[in-house]
Amino acid sequence: QVRLVESGGGLVQAGGSLRLSCAASGRTSSRYAMGWFRQAPGKEREFVAAISGSSGSTYYRDSVKGRFTIRRDNAENAVYLQMNNLKSEDTAVYYCAIPRTEQISTLTDEYAYWGQGTQVTVSS
Repeated sequence: QVRLVESGGGLVQAGGSLRLSCAASGRTSSRYAMGWFRQAPGKEREFVAAISGSSGSTYYRDSVKGRFTIRRDNAENAVYLQMNNLKSEDTAVYYCAIPRTEQISTLTDEYAYWGQGTQVTVSS
């Protein structure tokens, strides 16, 4: 089994920064991509960013490009999301996830393992 535990969420003013961390344990592999998703109240869960396991290629949703950076540390089995210049619309519960296959994906349904989530609240 795979266990994912997120941390680093909190309350921040607009324009501020937060760094989310996700620690993976169990039957994980550095070959697998890892992703970050978020879900705001009353909305569908949406893709935020992902990083491949092999080349380290990254993908971002358009609204966070230039503000968020995803990074992974394979030695630590961890993935991080640095979030700068936060906006009120970034308020959501943030989840890290691992897909069913080694392929990187932006689709929620392609991910099999999820953390419990960490709340990010941006005040305007």
